[in-house]
Amino acid sequence: MNLRLASQRLDDIAPDPEPDWSFDALVSELNALENKLDATSSTQPLHIHKTTSRLNLSHGKEIEKSKRFVLRAPEYETESEDEDDKALVVASTGKHFTCDDLYLSDSDDSDVDPAFEVQPYLMNKVGEVEGALIELTHEHQLRVTDEVRNKISALETALLNESQNSLSSLLRVEKYKETRQELDKKFDTQYQRQIAEALDNHLTAVQRDRELRSQIEERKIRNDAAYEEAKRKVALQEEKQQQEKAKAEAEAKHKAEEVKQAALEAERKAATEAKTKAAMEAEKRTAAEAERRAEKDLVENSKMVTSGVTLNTTSSLLNTEAKESGYVYRAAASALNIEHGRLQKLKELCDRNQAVRSSSNQDYTRHESHISRNIRQIRGIRDNVRSKASEIIKIFNDRQCPQTFSVEIFVKKVVSSCSSPASAPFAIAYVIVLITSQVPYVMDIFLAELHKACLYTVPKHMVYKKTIFQSQEAYFRSIGYREEDEKLESTEDYLKRLESYMKVYGALVQTEIPNIQNLHGLQEGWAWLARFLNSLPANQYTAVSLNAFLQVSDVNCSVFGSIDLL
Repeated sequence: MNLRLASQRLDDIAPDPEPDWSFDALVSELNALENKLDATSSTQPLHIHKTTSRLNLSHGKEIEKSKRFVLRAPEYETESEDEDDKALVVASTGKHFTCDDLYLSDSDDSDVDPAFEVQPYLMNKVGEVEGALIELTHEHQLRVTDEVRNKISALETALLNESQNSLSSLLRVEKYKETRQELDKKFDTQYQRQIAEALDNHLTAVQRDRELRSQIEERKIRNDAAYEEAKRKVALQEEKQQQEKAKAEAEAKHKAEEVKQAALEAERKAATEAKTKAAMEAEKRTAAEAERRAEKDLVENSKMVTSGVTLNTTSSLLNTEAKESGYVYRAAASALNIEHGRLQKLKELCDRNQAVRSSSNQDYTRHESHISRNIRQIRGIRDNVRSKASEIIKIFNDRQCPQTFSVEIFVKKVVSSCSSPASAPFAIAYVIVLITSQVPYVMDIFLAELHKACLYTVPKHMVYKKTIFQSQEAYFRSIGYREEDEKLESTEDYLKRLESYMKVYGALVQTEIPNIQNLHGLQEGWAWLARFLNSLPANQYTAVSLNAFLQVSDVNCSVFGSIDLL
């Protein structure tokens, strides 16, 4: 139900500012007005009178059911004014009431909505107080409405500002995000550049290192090639010298034979001439010829005696060389005598051990493996060599195995380990000095075994002669070349093994331990050096031996003065 009222005031009666009423709201408003009228009826009479035809409003706000309130409003604007004047009707009595005092101005038609040309009022005339109250109420409502509207406007403005601020903040966040992404992208590009530079530097360093290694390898290959070429040249030179020597010997022999033939021919001619002269002179020179014959007989007898003595001396020398196993050595006599004594001790020890083995069935494999393990574990550390020497001495003193067996196994295993270029010569020498300080005779046994493996530790050199050796291979076998699968090892491998033996010998003579005597120390090293330089020829074998010896022993040997060369 929608009530539309005019906007102007008539006789101090103003239309309701909010004409939209529900039925419950209308009843509530009418009851409120009735209470107000009851309160003011004692001071001023009211123009609105209660009739039986009006609504009976009780304090409980209930409407009589016999008198229903009916509101009629025009349905069309084109109806007549009589129909527009009808407003309220009471259904029970069928009577109509109108608002005859409603003021309608014809001059205001242009300002009023056609829908409000004829509108019935819900209230009759009221007094000034009630009109003022209504007006105050209306103004209050308008003020409240304005305040509400202002608050709504303020809220909308605040909401708009908040939205703008949020939008601005969002834009700033987006801008910051974009800026941050740009910075991250820039930093990432910079980091990638740094990584690329670091990787490039690393690859450059790796390439430089590889080039350096390749240069080192090439230099090593060139050095090896130069060393092989030098060895080949030395071998060719030695072979050439041997050929020249053989040729010179052949020429000397041929010249000696020619001289001998010339002497025989001269003697023959002289004899013929003497015979001719003797025949021609006949009797005149009989006495002189007799004297000459006597003198000639005397001279011939003296020559025969001298040649007999020379032949006896030569045969004795040949017998002496034959006693040296048919080989010719170049060495000092004292060195050969010392070597012979050491080899004799080694032979006696081995013979004694062989006799024990043949008479006993006891197995000494465990002791042999124990000694081998200790020798393999020798390292260039002081505590290590002392512990290994102590372990080996304990094995020597073990009553379950004869000491001679342990010594024989020890020297053979040590010499075998010395043949490897990867051996530790100083550590091995240290162990040998420690052991021989407790068991002295082990030194001679070890040196004898080392002399058998390397003849330059004596020192001595075997001379190559075609009259003694059928071929160079036979000579190589005699000086210590190894043979595998019926093929001799190369000279390079032999020289490496020879160098390893000499390093161990050099380390042995220079090893000095506090409060422990080295039975084969620096004095023996000087003696070996003197014999080596005075007796041995210059070739690749002796050169390698001397170089290896001096590499490990020259530091300590330099502190002593010179000694008499033997």
